[in-house]
Amino acid sequence: MDSHGRYEQRVVWTVVDTGIGPLLLAATPDGLVSVVFHASGATRGGALDRLAARLGTEPVEAPGSPLLTEATRQVEAYFAGRRRDFDLPLDWSLTSGFNREVLRELASGVPYGSVVGYGDLAGRVGRPGAAQAVGTAMGANPLPVVVPCHRVVGSDGGIGGFGGGVETKRQLLAVEGVLPAPLF
Repeated sequence: MDSHGRYEQRVVWTVVDTGIGPLLLAATPDGLVSVVFHASGATRGGALDRLAARLGTEPVEAPGSPLLTEATRQVEAYFAGRRRDFDLPLDWSLTSGFNREVLRELASGVPYGSVVGYGDLAGRVGRPGAAQAVGTAMGANPLPVVVPCHRVVGSDGGIGGFGGGVETKRQLLAVEGVLPAPLF
């Protein structure tokens, strides 16, 4: 309890090395709450500061936490090609309204190895013509990879933008067999 008699929400985090670089995973007792790309050095510190401000508590590094053990295992299996779907409790508290609705539809309705257009996803949530708003929701996704915003592409066949960088999006789509593997 804090000094006002309220229960503080515990936030724990760890970093997982993946084929696209380090991912920071953060969880609350309700589930995985945040996934952050390129989680090293200053990027990690900034992400933790933003989480603390948004959740009202200081995240604690806890790689062996039961809240993170399964998430870590599933992320590692995904990047090793042994897992196609994530089966994790998710804490949706960092998103709301239209963004949450779109992200939930994305999580449940766009399977591994497939893509959907921004406009098509807008139509699925009853907002045809809201493709730009879907793009905004993808950019605000607090759970990338697990909630697969990399699977949303332009209707013109373009890859679209991505919060983790377009090259990271290409790599994720290659992991799922949608694009050929990058040549490096």
